[in-house]
Amino acid sequence: MSTPEPTADTIAAISTPPGRGGIGIVRLSGPDACSIAVQLVRLRYPLEPAHARLADVLDDSDCAQRIDEALVTYFAAPHSYTSDDLVEIAAHGSPIVLELLLSRALALGARLADPGEFTQRAFLSGRLDLTQAEAVRDLIDAQTLTQARQAASQLGGALSRRVAPAKQALVDLIALLEAGIDFAEDDVEITPQAEIARRIDALTPPLAALAASFARGRIVHDGLTLAIVGRPNAGKSSLFNCLVERERAIVSATPGTTRDTVSERIALDGIPLELVDTAGLREAAGEVEQLGIQRSREALADAHLVLIVLDATQPLNDEERRLLAAASGRPALVAFNKCDLAAASSLPDAIGLPALPTSALTGQGIAALRERILALATGGAASEPGLLTTLRHQQAIQSTLAALADAAQANNSSIPHEMILLDLYRALWALDSLTGQTTPDDILNLIFSTFCIGK
Repeated sequence: MSTPEPTADTIAAISTPPGRGGIGIVRLSGPDACSIAVQLVRLRYPLEPAHARLADVLDDSDCAQRIDEALVTYFAAPHSYTSDDLVEIAAHGSPIVLELLLSRALALGARLADPGEFTQRAFLSGRLDLTQAEAVRDLIDAQTLTQARQAASQLGGALSRRVAPAKQALVDLIALLEAGIDFAEDDVEITPQAEIARRIDALTPPLAALAASFARGRIVHDGLTLAIVGRPNAGKSSLFNCLVERERAIVSATPGTTRDTVSERIALDGIPLELVDTAGLREAAGEVEQLGIQRSREALADAHLVLIVLDATQPLNDEERRLLAAASGRPALVAFNKCDLAAASSLPDAIGLPALPTSALTGQGIAALRERILALATGGAASEPGLLTTLRHQQAIQSTLAALADAAQANNSSIPHEMILLDLYRALWALDSLTGQTTPDDILNLIFSTFCIGK
């Protein structure tokens, strides 16, 4: 990506969430941030970089009465979040006061910031790479501590550092081949085919391991859906409440009590998991129950994971056998509920899916069920720094690996180095797209449009 032009305009936005709060912040960034800010409030002391100054917020009447106190902090370029001059006015979180400050800033020549524009300026100035900029959004959106840790790690450059050695090795190889071509007449030794193959082979394992990290990174980033299905009165809602750890679903001894899907989001070891309690699967007589069962089948089809609840006190029926067959080959497990009322020897053996006994009444097997669900969700993948967390990340690494495979094949076929270089440059461009060095502007605009205004 070419070096950006110096920032020409000043942007402003309310950087705290909508509504009332203890503190609300209006942020300005750009060449006129400081000159506009000093006109918005009555400062008690002149602004000084990296120092907070107490100020009065005045109303628009002729008497200019004080309506609030604020702290004004000035960050001089390039030592700011955006690398431009940046001013933050922290007043009390009254929407009226914040809107007054913002409207004044716009009247004085500032422009309302687009979603994510402050972070986009940080990226364009080189203060953050694209993976770090994306991590800002992920940190704001985090719903579990694990998600926050993952975002903080990426914001600290963990993914960029993991990619850096492979990029450097790729650049070294490209430089070696370019030198052999450019100085062929000066008796510069041409790189042997075996050396090229060795270097390409050395690049592949760390990038393949990085690509494999998407399996867990995607789960940490996006979470999963678990559908709880089974016959009526098998204890689905009771198990649902045990996993949620509160009485979220209505529980009754009357079969068919659950007429619609009920969902709740929980976290298992930091993995966001949406549990969906479904209506019992059976031949329904009433129209309402039929609609509920239809939604249950839709939830079953859409879920990432399936928990089939069987009544340990009852023999399998035809509907349950069909359900087990349908779940075969999918990430699924079976809970034999009401095991406190049934002998272990009475549980069916050959059901084709991992199973464990549980009792929603006594709590038996609930901890083990949580562990099995977590293992099913993660596939046993361990947490590590620098995970790929989005499809964009994965596609960049997969494109890099594909280009390296093409370069290796070309090298094995004794194709001229000029042609091998085309594949190596393609690998480098794909790798650079991960951090944003070669990412097209339309993709950048799409990424930053997902941010909140003020960040």
